[in-house]
Amino acid sequence: MTLTVALVSDVFFDEDGPSRLAARLAQCRASGAALVVLPELPLNRWAPATRASRPDDAEPPEGPRHQTLAAAAREAGVGVLGGAIVRDPASGLRHNTALLVDAAGRLVLAYRKVHLPEEDGFWETSHYEPGDELPAIDGTFGLKLAVQTCSDINRPEGSLIAAALGAEAIVNPRATEPTYFPRWKTVFTAIALTSGAYVLSVNRPRAEGGVPLGGPSFAVAPTGEVLVETHDTVAYVTLDRAVVAEARRRYPGYLATRADLYAEGWRRAKTTRRPHDGGL
Repeated sequence: MTLTVALVSDVFFDEDGPSRLAARLAQCRASGAALVVLPELPLNRWAPATRASRPDDAEPPEGPRHQTLAAAAREAGVGVLGGAIVRDPASGLRHNTALLVDAAGRLVLAYRKVHLPEEDGFWETSHYEPGDELPAIDGTFGLKLAVQTCSDINRPEGSLIAAALGAEAIVNPRATEPTYFPRWKTVFTAIALTSGAYVLSVNRPRAEGGVPLGGPSFAVAPTGEVLVETHDTVAYVTLDRAVVAEARRRYPGYLATRADLYAEGWRRAKTTRRPHDGGL
């Protein structure tokens, strides 16, 4: 079983965004992709550039950005991972929510970002609340995919749990600065090697609101082999279930997860928040 994924480093929040998105998805589908991965919050401006939040940054479930994403996917006949700031109708709380839709435009996975930065250019806790659920896993596209948004992958417990629950690829939409990419690359590669899963990440492409966003799209195999590292707007990678199976047959894939032991350690530690010392 294989899956061809298009990594699209582009954002679509301007007036012609919906038409550009539809054209881009059609291009990816014509090139053989069954799934397109977009950056973090691709239909929003980078609102966390400042602490000031606006009501129109967010939307209710299945709101206009969701509908734009679904319509473009349906028109092109390709699955898409995008997202929006979604406002809970009961509580009024806002969450940075990844949205995975299939080729018919149906929502198959929603995931709320858990780990939120709060520093210059990334004032995220001023805009939305942290999620409180494990990475969701979906098998609509053949391989089992888990989503972790940006900073979440820097707390690798979630990635390892997702793999232990069956995820064969961990997909990471992000909004980061190019200066820090070497660190992200190390994390992505370590997670691929230790989880026995592919890791794919797509970044917002350029500076916004005075924040120097940018940096390459990246994909790494469970073997640690870098498959994609590029600043191209569109890149393609083919994932193979057999590669995952072989990685999990070999060291360290075959080692026991010891969920009982580590669950006890986390029970003792409970939730902690370390003093902020800057940097992403």
